Amino acid sequence: MTVQLNHTIVAAHDKHASARFLADILGLEVSPQYGPFIPVEIPNGVTLDYLDSPGDITPQHYAFLVSEDDFDTIFARIREAGLTYWADPYHRRPGEINRNDGGRGAYFDDPNGHNLEILTRPYGSGS
Repeated sequence: MTVQLNHTIVAAHDKHASARFLADILGLEVSPQYGPFIPVEIPNGVTLDYLDSPGDITPQHYAFLVSEDDFDTIFARIREAGLTYWADPYHRRPGEINRNDGGRGAYFDDPNGHNLEILTRPYGSGS
């Protein structure tokens, strides 16, 4: 059986600004609008389809596995943007990165409060 995640919908107060935020931080492109969605395609073919949502947004978690070199580039963008970042998903270790499984990881929030993560090693893959 072959199962692959194809896309997910990301609730946003401003779908254009939110898609642009993610694309700028990760160094990706915003795709043309498709129906009510603004997609950002991740290099493995999965798209995050941003959708305007009125009212409160329930924060979700989105983790992006990146290379060591890409981590450096993305982390520099996070710092240049003046974003607060944490070493943990509970935001208890501000201004730090983690070294879980022999890699590096950091968490930061998008404009809607979604908890974004960059990591260089999948959890459980190393020391």
